[in-house]
Order: sequence, then structure tokens, then C-alpha cells
Amino acid sequence: MGLKVAIVPVTAYQQNCSILVCEDTKKAAIVDPGGDVEKLIDALNQLGVELEKVFITHGHLDHCAIAGQLSDQFSVPIEGPHLEDDFWIQQLPSSCQAMGFPATEVFTPSRWLEGGDTVSFGNQQLEVLFCPGHTPGHVVFYHREAKLALVGDVLFQGSIGRTDFPRGNHDQLISSIKDQLWPLGDDVNFIPGHGPNSTFGEERRSNPFVSDKNYG
Repeated sequence: MGLKVAIVPVTAYQQNCSILVCEDTKKAAIVDPGGDVEKLIDALNQLGVELEKVFITHGHLDHCAIAGQLSDQFSVPIEGPHLEDDFWIQQLPSSCQAMGFPATEVFTPSRWLEGGDTVSFGNQQLEVLFCPGHTPGHVVFYHREAKLALVGDVLFQGSIGRTDFPRGNHDQLISSIKDQLWPLGDDVNFIPGHGPNSTFGEERRSNPFVSDKNYG
């Protein structure tokens, strides 16, 4: 398999930025770099890897504020999210100013993603699932061999993503979880945008928002 994952919490929101490492090639991808660029560069150096790509699940500032900076600094492409989240990316400078984040600039991904796409780095490949609801253009990355999903702010241990932001949709979010995530299997481990990891099976058993008991 050859996949290694390092989770680096970034920003005051403690967003789980993930560094995915292909152990065969020592190439890496960063998923959802919301801030703390020096901390992420230090992590890359400590891992002894070369950054190859940046992957974005959605356009909220704590998940992508420094994507453009990393892309420019390392000359690597940005892949994701879905085009429907472009309006969030366009607001990054004003959002960062309003929330006390360091100043940033709008970026344009090298590639917008859709459900059914794949992304790759080194010898690793991840499937892309389109999971709107928290934002209209949210995507999830799934590594089938590792049974690992990077779900951004779709699902958390014991909770689900907020839907009170512009163009959020609660019913759509529930459908994304039930129709896109659950079929991957109860044994899939997931890294949420915030907080501890869990498995889909555990959330189906105990998550009050999407458990089979409440949404069977």
C-alpha cells in the first residue's frame, strides 16, 4: 500500500490538515491547508518528503487559505474542490480579514473536481466523491486500499457539518453521508476536518444526526 498519513492541526480552528505520503516515492500531497504555512513546511521536512500536490475538500478559509501560497512556493498544482465552491474561494481575502486570519489571495485550482474523478500523487490514487451540503462544492477523498476517507466538514465523530452557511443544505448533507459515504463500508476510517478520527460503522451506530437508528 505504501501510504502514510500525518495530521497537522492548523489555525485557531484546529483544522485537521493531512499530509499524505507515498512511502515508495517520498512524494506527498497536502489536504486542506488552512494556515500555519511554516508548521506545514516543517512537517514536510521532518517527514523527508517532496510536496507534489495540494488537494482541497471545500472552499472555507480554514481548509484552503494558504493553498495558493503553497502552490506558488512549491510550484505544485491545486486539485479541488468542485466548481460550486468557487464563490467561497473568491471571498478568501475578505473572510480572512474578518476572521483575523493572515492576509491571503484568491487562487484558481489547476483542476476542479467532480464525483467519479480520481486524484493521484506518487504511486497513490484516491477516488473523489461529490458530497455537497456543508458547502455546495464539497468533495471527499477516498483511498480504497487503505480504507481511509478524508471527509472535510461533511462528518465528524458524533456530529455532522454545519449547514447554516450560505448555500448550505441539511437534507443534501444527510443524503451525501448516507448515499456516498456509508456504501464504502463500516470499516472505513475517516479523518474529519476537526476533532478525532472515527469509522463509518461507529457513526452509523452512535452518531445522533445520521445513525441507522434515526435515519435507517
